Amino acid sequence: MKMNDFENLITQLFGVWLKEFENEGEYGFTHKVEKEIKVVAYATNLTPETVEKAHNSRADLLITHHDAWDFVYGMKEACEAELRKHDISHYFTHYPLDFVEFGTSTALFEQIKIDEITTFSTFKDNQEFPGIGLYHKPLSFMELKERLEQVLGEPVKAWENHDRPINKVGILTGAGNHTALIQYAKKQDCDAYITGEQSLYSVQYAKFAGIHLFVGSHTFTEIFGVENLVVRMKEIYPHLKMVKIQEEHIESYCV
Repeated sequence: MKMNDFENLITQLFGVWLKEFENEGEYGFTHKVEKEIKVVAYATNLTPETVEKAHNSRADLLITHHDAWDFVYGMKEACEAELRKHDISHYFTHYPLDFVEFGTSTALFEQIKIDEITTFSTFKDNQEFPGIGLYHKPLSFMELKERLEQVLGEPVKAWENHDRPINKVGILTGAGNHTALIQYAKKQDCDAYITGEQSLYSVQYAKFAGIHLFVGSHTFTEIFGVENLVVRMKEIYPHLKMVKIQEEHIESYCV
């Protein structure tokens, strides 16, 4: 696959979401090398470690959900230097991947075996909205917690805030911890809300509103969206080798 082929494919897959977030720094190349792409590595985050692992896998292109954050001071510059050193292109897609129909929230719904997605996560009027899904056969609080932990491969924080079975679930992966997002899920009659970060306010509001709150990590609630993207790439370019970069569970474990 040539770089031009990749860029055209991204346009095809994300369509209107590229226009929605044009010039907002929510997607694009951190480093671009005009060479044949044979090996694609992917991860949630751009860090020196994921660049090094991409290099060790002989990747020509690294795809991540996140760019290196400017407020993680100095890390973006270090990543760019490593990408140049190893001659690896890097492309990230943040908000477009959050809101495209095959994106991060949809992918997590698929992983936890939801029976029906009634509303995809979306962005409109400058606001984010969670995806909504249904279990036709309801789960208990512990059943959903255990299912999430198995999928994410890490402990999940969970607050049990009512005694009803779980039929309807809201998801906004990553930093979906704003109380307005939980309120939206509650207004949609969700029994549970799943995201990748928490705050005092989100925990307080979920308790007050009477909705179960499940919090995995930002990294591992979102990796499946990146995986959905590379699966679609491989369907169109089956010769590509796809390598999943194993990231550490640094948000969940501490010594």
